[in-house]
Amino acid sequence: MSTPLPASARLAWWATAWLRGQVVTDLVVDAVIGPDATHAVAGLPGTTTTESLVVGLGRLRALGASSVGAAFPIDGDPAGLGGPAAFNAEALSVGEAVVVADAAVGLVPVRTGAAITWVAHPAERRPLADVGEADRALRAAMPAAADALAALDVARWRPEVADELIDLRRAAPLQAPPGVPARCVDLAGRALQAMAIVDLALEDDGGAVSASEIGARRQALVPLERAGRHALLAACSPEVWPPS
Repeated sequence: MSTPLPASARLAWWATAWLRGQVVTDLVVDAVIGPDATHAVAGLPGTTTTESLVVGLGRLRALGASSVGAAFPIDGDPAGLGGPAAFNAEALSVGEAVVVADAAVGLVPVRTGAAITWVAHPAERRPLADVGEADRALRAAMPAAADALAALDVARWRPEVADELIDLRRAAPLQAPPGVPARCVDLAGRALQAMAIVDLALEDDGGAVSASEIGARRQALVPLERAGRHALLAACSPEVWPPS
């Protein structure tokens, strides 16, 4: 199963490494853009124009940025956001964002075709769970989801979901810059795989016999989806990384 890092996770890891002097600019640009055509930054304090990713990162450094952390909110669970309301609403509308520590800036990725523009908003300090807590929650959610889906006879209507659940502990390694703790790289890989399993299991509701079975399937996957999202949040939030 392919589990590419979301844009906000890429920016969080690589921009943090750049701000800390651990990678050169060219590597950051290539890694952040990834499969996209280009990235730009708009609306940062001190400018009213849209700038290149490199210029935007330089402007954030001048504002005092020390790290960049990702957020992956959904309705009812604004994970990784601390406000204000306008920034939260924009981040919720796309399901991801980044918060720049010590710069009071949040960036929301707005996609147009194969290009992303990171639109700046004022952002406040956010509450975060630590990496260990997120890891434990994901480990607990995996067998619970497997048991629940087995009770729903997942192997009958989505055999590939059962296969992926079995392989969940063998997530493909992710490419990370220097400075990202190995524990966070591993956690991000498992979180992405867990979230992909949820997407796969919900891909075809026609496999369920009744509306009640559809609801049961979704209910069974809620804890795994939440645990995966929160694990990815912790893995991509330098504020709570354990010492390297």
